[in-house]
Amino acid sequence: MIELAAEYRLPSIWETDVYVRDGGVMSYGPNFPDMYRRSAGYIARILKGAKPSDLPVQQPTKFELALNLKAANRLGVTIPPAVIARADEVIE
Repeated sequence: MIELAAEYRLPSIWETDVYVRDGGVMSYGPNFPDMYRRSAGYIARILKGAKPSDLPVQQPTKFELALNLKAANRLGVTIPPAVIARADEVIE
């Protein structure tokens, strides 16, 4: 999909930074390692006897923004400095 987007000169936004490292322009999504750590608390509660149906549904709380400036430049896309400053990861 990354190659297809590049072929048609389409800026691409993905849900995880893996795609940005492979040539996508940008990703914004939950921090999966953080979600895995938080799920361990759920498992511990279940193993201690809590009923899964009684546990509240939790949404991700930590999100990450990754940018690939090389890919953006190839497509002629300018990313504002304010967005670059907020990024968790920038590939130059």
